[in-house]
Amino acid sequence: MTDPSRSLPLTRSSVAAAHDRIKSHIHRTPVLTSSSLNAIVSAPQSPESLIGTPWHGQAPSRPKINLFFKCENFQKIGAFKIRGASHALSRLSREELGRGVVTHSSGNHAQALALAATRFQTTAHIVMPTISTPSKIAATKGYGAHVYFSGSTSDEREAVVREVMANTGAVLVPPYDHPDIILGQGTMALELEEQVRELVGGEAGLSVHRRGALGELDGRGDGEGDGGHAEHHLNAVIAPLGGGGMLAGVATALDGTPTRVYGAEPSFQGADDGKRGLEAGKRVTKVSTLTIADGLRTPVGEINWTIISDKEKVKGVFAVTEEQIKKAMKLVLERLKVFVEPSACVGLAVVMFDEGFRRECEKEGGLEGWDVGIILSGGNVSVEGVAEMFKSDGKGRHVDGQKTNGEREEGVVGLDGARKAENVAG
Repeated sequence: MTDPSRSLPLTRSSVAAAHDRIKSHIHRTPVLTSSSLNAIVSAPQSPESLIGTPWHGQAPSRPKINLFFKCENFQKIGAFKIRGASHALSRLSREELGRGVVTHSSGNHAQALALAATRFQTTAHIVMPTISTPSKIAATKGYGAHVYFSGSTSDEREAVVREVMANTGAVLVPPYDHPDIILGQGTMALELEEQVRELVGGEAGLSVHRRGALGELDGRGDGEGDGGHAEHHLNAVIAPLGGGGMLAGVATALDGTPTRVYGAEPSFQGADDGKRGLEAGKRVTKVSTLTIADGLRTPVGEINWTIISDKEKVKGVFAVTEEQIKKAMKLVLERLKVFVEPSACVGLAVVMFDEGFRRECEKEGGLEGWDVGIILSGGNVSVEGVAEMFKSDGKGRHVDGQKTNGEREEGVVGLDGARKAENVAG
């Protein structure tokens, strides 16, 4: 992989340069809106829902929120990861590409690197835990990658990666913690920003700012050649947080703009390492969780942490429960009519249920409200998996070794037959 010291600086202009390099290799995924979801998230929570929270006994907030969903589930390989993988390979020399590339992942990065390798005419070597789902293994092989199997822990996977590198000379392309990956992932934010301006320019009512969203109506912009909407900005964007490549990229892309950036993650079994790390003032380096948001089972990377812990770039990170994720996912399926994985739904869950975020919207947005961008990061989950998830009793967990409905497959059984959950995503 390119030495991080030789990568482009982590700036908005570098994200724009990354987009120029990869736009022929990715989809410009759609941005969707929903008036019914706007009404749902703008309605106050019940007083009972605040019991046990810092706002117990207080009147629920009444924020006015309009949502704009960036649908990366429609991206190539069904998730945003193709952006970072494509940019990383675009930065390699011919000599490096000639040696092949290697990574370890049971998730979307495996498929992303495998596909990107075909586009850049190189060979992909992918180390996958044996607990990876058969569909993901088949998809990765289907893109032409050489797949190697390992145990599920970081040490086991990295040992196999080192062996592959020694035998093949392949260049390591990490899943998330590298400037080239970060810049590639950040390209989705530039697209979102541009697409929202286009949407609001065509239909001002999509924005909470309505007529004021058009530049010529409130003195912003001259209205010439751009429909008068060139200066419209989202008030906030919420991105899922696992290893942090996407959140760090979005924050880098929107740095210096009026848009506030937030992270969202699951709370189950300590999956909220980003939130806990910010509270403690120190990065959490280990995560062991079986959250249904399996793409977010990874601790924040070192480079990503330097961005995410910068309050000028990321205003905060919020955590949501398994049941809240499922409720948000159900709404996306039923109201937005798009197929997504649980990890994609944590941002909407924050808007729906986190009273701290909702009060910030109410306070800062006032009577007018906030336009909020939600990153739907991917849709790589089977129909059977979704059906099982919603047939469960709400826990969706293995109990006494027996599978209850609702559990994702990864992270259940390791090479020795024991349940393991260490960093299987990526």
